[in-house]
Amino acid sequence: MLIKVSSMALSSRLAAASKVLAAKNSLPILECFLFDVADGYITITASDAEKSFITTLPTIEQIGGGRFCVSARKMMDTVRELPEQPLTLDINEDNYEIKGSHATGSFSIMGQSADPYPTPRPVGDEGTRVVLPARTILNGLNRTLFATANDEIRLVMNGVYFDMLGDHMVFAATDGRKLVKDLVQNVNPGTEGSFILPKKVAAILRGTLSMNDTEVEIRYMSDRATIITPDMTMHFTLIEGTYPNYNAVIPQSNPFQATIDRQALASALKRVLVFCNQASGLVKVELNDGSIRLTGQDHAYNTSGEEILPCDYNGNHIAIGFSCQFMLEICNILESDGIVIELADPARPGVIKPDVQPEGEEVLMLLMPMRVDD
Repeated sequence: MLIKVSSMALSSRLAAASKVLAAKNSLPILECFLFDVADGYITITASDAEKSFITTLPTIEQIGGGRFCVSARKMMDTVRELPEQPLTLDINEDNYEIKGSHATGSFSIMGQSADPYPTPRPVGDEGTRVVLPARTILNGLNRTLFATANDEIRLVMNGVYFDMLGDHMVFAATDGRKLVKDLVQNVNPGTEGSFILPKKVAAILRGTLSMNDTEVEIRYMSDRATIITPDMTMHFTLIEGTYPNYNAVIPQSNPFQATIDRQALASALKRVLVFCNQASGLVKVELNDGSIRLTGQDHAYNTSGEEILPCDYNGNHIAIGFSCQFMLEICNILESDGIVIELADPARPGVIKPDVQPEGEEVLMLLMPMRVDD
């Protein structure tokens, strides 16, 4: 079997597929890429047993066809530094030796039979089918992924919740200390249902999708799902369980509301973060008439820092503690010029919103309060 492909096209497909690979695998064959050559295309599969990433690229030339596996690390290292040029791979179907040649050199690596490679379990017509714009999914993942957990007990927290509600949908994520709710009104899933997208799958999708009008097809069942785009197909296991009622923890009445320049607040938080206690990361947030005061201190090292910024606020004085790092992450994720901080009292969660919501969406970030010593 002989195939000739674009070196850069092959390298980019391998890099995308490699994001699925695990550091440790239950089966040695999962350390390999599966190559399936047929009808002028190479189909490349990477898997960690729970999820499979499948992508294709056209061949420039093909003689014969078939399937073989090759070490993912060796193949990626071999083609990564090649400039754009035709790359020829000559595969000995008896012993799976792969001889590669290009304009400036050649190489030889050993492959192996594809027979032991596990077959993914796609979701077909028996599953629920949803088609969403890639832009909608990408925006939702960009806003929610940071709020997912790494919890060995409450596994449902380790993913992004897709909540389809007929004529609109919600992306939600929480780790118990912060929560994101992104309500999207300008998309119609056409069905009611929900699933929890695992954190790693969400990260792979975020790195694969682009801000264009491409539609993404999602097919899901209770335990697994398939996602299809023009460039790739992913089969993966879903997180099973009941997701927390994200609406139940969002305060409905917040009498203290302040509007602040987002970038100025982010810069001030970065400066204060240096002085916050390394264990807790606590920043004290005080709202006064026309200003917001940020205070960070670490009694163990006898250090402290304070920043005062102007803001649009004319209510009573209120002080609350938050994680400085979480608050900074929210400022960096939101895209509006200003943000609105809504508070009820120091014992209840604080709500942070963009001062101007994205068109057709309602984005809300929530932070649990931290105890502030007087």
